Amino acid sequence: MKLKRNFAKVEEILKKHEYRKDNLIKILLDVQKEYRYIPEDVVNYIGVALDIPTAKIYGVATFYSQFSLKPKGKYTILVCDGTACHMAGSTSLIEAIKQEIGIGPGDVTEDLLFSLDQVGCLGACALAPAMVINEEVFGNLTHEKVKEIIRNLKERERENA
Repeated sequence: MKLKRNFAKVEEILKKHEYRKDNLIKILLDVQKEYRYIPEDVVNYIGVALDIPTAKIYGVATFYSQFSLKPKGKYTILVCDGTACHMAGSTSLIEAIKQEIGIGPGDVTEDLLFSLDQVGCLGACALAPAMVINEEVFGNLTHEKVKEIIRNLKERERENA
C-alpha cells in the first residue's frame, strides 16, 4: 500500500518559482534537494500544476545527469573513474565501499543513509583517486582511507540518532 504524499513542500517550491514552466529545471533541482530524488507522484503533480506533459518532465529529468528518479542516500558518494583515478586505483575504492556498506554503483542502502555512483570524472585529477560525498571532495584515497571515512559517517549518524 502506497502512502499518500503531502504536497505542501512541492507547492512551496512551485510558488517560489511562480508556477513558471520555464523554471522547470530549477523546480526539479529544488524537488531533488527536498526528497533526494524526483518521485513519480511529484512529477505527476508538477505536470498538472504547470500544465506540462509528464513525458516532458521525465525528458528533462533523464537528460541531465544531476537528476535522479531513484532515491539517493543522505550521503551520496560519487567515486571518480576517469582515466587518472582509474589508473590510480579507483576500482579498489568501489570495493572498499562495497565491503563497508554492502552496495555497488547505482545502489542505495536500505536505510537510505548511503548511495553510490561511479562517475566519469570529478575534475580532481591531481587528487587521484578521488571521491565526493555530498559535495566534499576526498583525494589521494586508499582502500583503508575510504573505509575510515565511511565508518566516521556511520559513527556520526549513531551519535546524532
